Amino acid sequence: MSRAGLCKAALWLALPLCVACTAPRPDAAHPTRAVVADTTLPPVRAFTQPAPVLPSRANTDITRDFLDLSFALESGRPLPVLTRFETPITVKLQGRSTPILRNDLARLLMRLRNEAAIDIRQVTQGPANIIIQTVAKDDIRRALPHAACFVVPNVDSLSAYRRARGTVRTDWAQLQKREKLAIFLPYDTSPQDMRDCLHEELAQALGPLNDLYRLEDSVFNDDNFHAVLTSFDMLILRATYDPALQNGMSREQVGARLPTILAQINPDGEHGRTAPRSRTDREWMNAIQVSVGPDTTNARRLAAAEKALSIAQSRGWSDQRRGFSHFILARALQNRDPHLAIRHFRLADQYFQASVPDGPHRAAVAGQLAAYALAQGDAQEALRLADSQIGNATTYQNAIHLASLLMLKSEALAALGQTAAAELARLDSLGWARYGFGPEWIVRAKQREIALLYPKNRTN
Repeated sequence: MSRAGLCKAALWLALPLCVACTAPRPDAAHPTRAVVADTTLPPVRAFTQPAPVLPSRANTDITRDFLDLSFALESGRPLPVLTRFETPITVKLQGRSTPILRNDLARLLMRLRNEAAIDIRQVTQGPANIIIQTVAKDDIRRALPHAACFVVPNVDSLSAYRRARGTVRTDWAQLQKREKLAIFLPYDTSPQDMRDCLHEELAQALGPLNDLYRLEDSVFNDDNFHAVLTSFDMLILRATYDPALQNGMSREQVGARLPTILAQINPDGEHGRTAPRSRTDREWMNAIQVSVGPDTTNARRLAAAEKALSIAQSRGWSDQRRGFSHFILARALQNRDPHLAIRHFRLADQYFQASVPDGPHRAAVAGQLAAYALAQGDAQEALRLADSQIGNATTYQNAIHLASLLMLKSEALAALGQTAAAELARLDSLGWARYGFGPEWIVRAKQREIALLYPKNRTN
């Protein structure tokens, strides 16, 4: 199977903050089960349903994006025809589940009905079009070594996938319509990881199988800044299930009908400003994948990140792809050259501010910059940076970023002598950390890691 349909769980989201930007820490600073406070963690926090906001760009651009998303796999392999389910669509959850996962699924199905106008519902008995099976991470890795989660056509279990792997039955390019699919999620991970996989895999089970780095407002993008389906994604799915389209249509046939469809479902896009985007080089994408992938050496990771940035510079990119190139290089440099890493984090922030000022991208960078400021003893700057992006982390429902920023804010406030405010921020962070990071010992380790950033805490 190609990477199409694989959950590209953002490896960099789970990485520590720029703790390498500090002086060497004592052994106790390593992530352990050390208790930071004797209090019980507060309940897991939950995000509210996002308010739908239709994309502001032109329908002509959205037409191009729709076709590029729907008629190719992530590998670049073309898809000959459009495929989709014939509604109504039924979904069944199997295996170990939690109240949080069940709630996240119910909320997502409600959004798909309300925003994408898809007739989709959950069932508990009998057959279903889409089986969501929770399995152990190790079982997923044995089935597909580089996947955190994935979706497969024409099977209903992981054992069925193992038997059919590599056959025409599970080949997306051979599909003429979608009738039965299976999504495999890990049950032994954090609630946010499960939710992120759920959003991406269910979206790909229903619609596009490709990802485009040029999309700054979509989960159909390998940069993984967006954790949940966006309004753009819902618009793409709504167009996919418009009555004017049908299974078996070619790219040209779909392209001929899309302008009328989008004019009806996104009228504001008729007056949007066209913003042509250059194609993303396969060479750049390959370099990015090597740099963020799990199975490589640090030297190769750094070399790939440098290559990606060099390509982005040579192409003259100034959008979020340029910012992402700096971000990936900064990540690769963190342990080798922390000060150079911070320079690239700042450059990433500059490009993100210019191209996606209201997106989730800057929240990812703010945590790194705030950690660095705190490690340098500049609590005021750390507070400013954390406060500047807490709103974006909340809007885009990234509990990992939100919890980290709140922990940084708490330490900065404590360093400034604002004890009561620091405690409020700390308590707020822990509920989000339980959703973003999962087990209590990981939450405590992250809390301790951030606490030890501030020089006086390390001295004490």
